[in-house]
Amino acid sequence: MRYSPSPVQTVRILALSALLLAAAACNPLENKTQSMSYLVIENLMGLDESGKVADYVASDVLFQDPDTGDTSIIADIATATISARQLDPDPIAGTSPYADVQLTHYTVTYTRSDGRNKPGVDVSYPFDGDLTVLLKVNIATEFGFIIVRESAKQEPPLLDLLQGGSRAEIIYTTATVDFYGHDLTGAEVKVTGAISVRFANFANG
Repeated sequence: MRYSPSPVQTVRILALSALLLAAAACNPLENKTQSMSYLVIENLMGLDESGKVADYVASDVLFQDPDTGDTSIIADIATATISARQLDPDPIAGTSPYADVQLTHYTVTYTRSDGRNKPGVDVSYPFDGDLTVLLKVNIATEFGFIIVRESAKQEPPLLDLLQGGSRAEIIYTTATVDFYGHDLTGAEVKVTGAISVRFANFANG
């Protein structure tokens, strides 16, 4: 014997279906990932010309020891503070241990506001870096990573800043950083941030 819902039940079913569809449409993030978690960059910080923490990076293409005069090429380190959060902010079963996120690698790409963005000519080449950072859900985690490699300072356009020993020219760029990882079910996650990077042959001392 076939069951036929009453008109009232039919209206309720249609209303519930519409509500579920609306709820799904309200969270576009869920349509972009199969993970139960997403990442939030709390901040990206670097060091200024004097070595103090700043919201940008002052990248010295050639460090000269003020006491000995010895020169060296040093990679620049930035600091990221990132937290993992669940798509469902109040899950019925509580926070899942599988919602923690393991960061595995990152990429850095440099751009200039004047549109001159040819790698090796106008900006340094993009690069990949490895990470091993576990982000616990709802806990902001701080870690350091290389934002400018030593090798970039031995290639144009950064190498060109040393020509003639001039300390006048500065190359202003934006470093876009993509962080990649996966939650503990294996579902991939990604988040993107940006920080200003100023390249020059800064005076040391």
